[in-house]
Amino acid sequence: MYSVTYHRAASLADAARQLKTGDAKLLSGGMTLIPAMKTRLAAPADLVDVSRLKELQGVRVSGKTVTIGAATTHYDVSTDEKLKKVCPALAHMASLIGDPAVRHKGTIGGSIANNDPAADYPAALLALGATVVTNKREIAADKFFKGLFETALKDGEIITAVTFTAPAKAAYQKFRNPASRYAIVGVFVAKGKDGVRAAVTGAGEEGVFRSKEVEAVLAKAFDAAALDGLKIPAKGLMSDLHATADYRANLIAVMAKRAVAAANA
Repeated sequence: MYSVTYHRAASLADAARQLKTGDAKLLSGGMTLIPAMKTRLAAPADLVDVSRLKELQGVRVSGKTVTIGAATTHYDVSTDEKLKKVCPALAHMASLIGDPAVRHKGTIGGSIANNDPAADYPAALLALGATVVTNKREIAADKFFKGLFETALKDGEIITAVTFTAPAKAAYQKFRNPASRYAIVGVFVAKGKDGVRAAVTGAGEEGVFRSKEVEAVLAKAFDAAALDGLKIPAKGLMSDLHATADYRANLIAVMAKRAVAAANA
């Protein structure tokens, strides 16, 4: 065993101060960090727990503007009635994450900070054109996700919230691993005032990405039938024990078609 010092942050400012001391890691739901520590893939000297900070919790809806605190659990996102009215696609997506235990502990901030290549929230934020708010700045989702487990976050930077304008139509569909419930391929589509955006998770060698092929078709006609016969190139997609790159390419088209059908329902 190795020693680790646990700190419960009293405020956001306290958490930021704690991060500056030694080799510290933020702890929210711990759905990724704790397993990594168990397998010695991570061994921080200090854990700074921000999960109980009220200032980082909750869903706020003002007109079409949605703001979700970083420490808001997947369960709270999935059950928020105001969110269901303006962006039911995001609430539905949150309800598909993991199992009940994961949904009651895991948080939106922890998910996007970790940027797992098969996580659901990165696809949602990209498709929604969201903004990631930290204790130091605001970062557009298009510039936030940098690659496998890599983001634009700098040392000492803490995600405080995500914000976006609810689209006119949106939906998420995923082909999930039956054991982990992670996406082998997940596609989030959204149609808003700035056009159509479609983001893919679980498939890219560099993590989440926007599908130009899907967006180009849907920009002309936001209809599931418009995607009939669409071919997605396998180049740049992952091949592993779960699915080949070619299979994932086909799944992107299939999940995109299902997502559009759901958005139009």
